[in-house]
Amino acid sequence: MSHSTTQVQSIPTDLADGKASGKNLKFILGGLLLIGLIIVLMVQATVSTGAYYMTVSELQGRGPDIVGERVRVSGTVVEGSEDWRPQEVTLRFAIADENGAQLPIIFSGPRPDNFQRAASAIVEGELLPDGSFQAETLLLKCPSRYEEEPEEVFVTANQ
Repeated sequence: MSHSTTQVQSIPTDLADGKASGKNLKFILGGLLLIGLIIVLMVQATVSTGAYYMTVSELQGRGPDIVGERVRVSGTVVEGSEDWRPQEVTLRFAIADENGAQLPIIFSGPRPDNFQRAASAIVEGELLPDGSFQAETLLLKCPSRYEEEPEEVFVTANQ
């Protein structure tokens, strides 16, 4: 019987360790990059959605400095100020704050069904040079028949 011996050549330990640490480094860098990207997206989302809203008086007090900037404004819907133009799909109305200051709002989009019941509104958009406010987002707070807390309706403008 013949004995055949097979010789197995082993990889030098310094080469084997080098390859493993190189792969680990790639995974670590990839993970850090992914975590960094997630943090950047979270901060960006928080800054864009966590915007403070102003009252009508605060907005008008800032004057021309705020024209063209994206802001949120809160106020009570002025009764009888609604001007719905279905051909243009444009809703015009006014909001007022507790000081009585009024702001004309222009919203291009569908008229919310419950607009006539609206008690207050939060609009997001920009102040125009003529003093009116071009709303891109309209959030209405309406009193509900069944609950003490107001019902909220969120509508976005046609783009």
